Amino acid sequence: MSAKECIDAIAANVEQTVIGKPEQVMLTIAAMLAGGHVLFEDIPGVGKTTLVRSLANALQLPFRRIQFTPDLLPSDIIGVTIYDEIQHDFSFRQGPVFTTVLLADEINRATPRAQAALLEAMAERKVTVDGTTYGLSPDFFVLATQNPTDYEGTYPLPEAQIDRFLFRLSLGYPNEQAERQLLAGADPAAHIEDVAPVIDAADLHHLKELAVAVHVSDGLIDYAWHLIDATRQDPRIRLGISPRGGMALINAAKAYALCMGREYCIPDDIQTVIGPTFHHRLILNQGSVGDDPIPGIIADILQATPVPTV
Repeated sequence: MSAKECIDAIAANVEQTVIGKPEQVMLTIAAMLAGGHVLFEDIPGVGKTTLVRSLANALQLPFRRIQFTPDLLPSDIIGVTIYDEIQHDFSFRQGPVFTTVLLADEINRATPRAQAALLEAMAERKVTVDGTTYGLSPDFFVLATQNPTDYEGTYPLPEAQIDRFLFRLSLGYPNEQAERQLLAGADPAAHIEDVAPVIDAADLHHLKELAVAVHVSDGLIDYAWHLIDATRQDPRIRLGISPRGGMALINAAKAYALCMGREYCIPDDIQTVIGPTFHHRLILNQGSVGDDPIPGIIADILQATPVPTV
């Protein structure tokens, strides 16, 4: 299969259990190909966990799940050193972070100390325990879900960890047709285990290499820089996009272009991924009003920035 056919097959398998969310599914696949992590923030019961588990099944890769709770300890995530009475020596028992696809379910229900245990793993794909560093899979991919921060029993993620997520996505309520199917008795989530694997680790590595090789013209680099700089000049924004956030935008656009079957980026790619890439990285001034003014601010920046014609 070509790269586009392979990606479409992954998306089709996931959409068997996640009805009516093709854009979110494709963006999740793009994040994986860009080597990033994804944070799903939404109200409970809209299919966040179903999407993550279905994607893991569509990938012939090791998968683990951590249910984050207030009593979770860092050792429950990364592992612990224990004394082996038979060998008369200390040995390291790996935690669930030693996998390829990790579902961090309701990540903001754990304390900041437990949340921070994932920071090194997400940033550097390794963990350090008792002075010893252990490498993780080069394709280590975190798909985290969190409830809105104003829900009871949640702890806000620190900025340093939020920045490690390439995308922040929201599924939202299903459309009318999809919800009518659910009300009529259809339960796609019951068939998660029936989602057939499409690719293995070698295939994923090849797709990620193709994403890196996607061409971005000088004109699009200029376009991206003007968008990034606009976040730093906007009076509504206290902290704009960092250089790392700018690199994330380009990497995400390249992966999304590959998902669309192209070997080059166009302005539409940047415009599609800018919202999921920028939303969680922007810190607003206290004077900004509205339930969530960031999408409107990003739309204003896009409208005010000239689009390259070549």
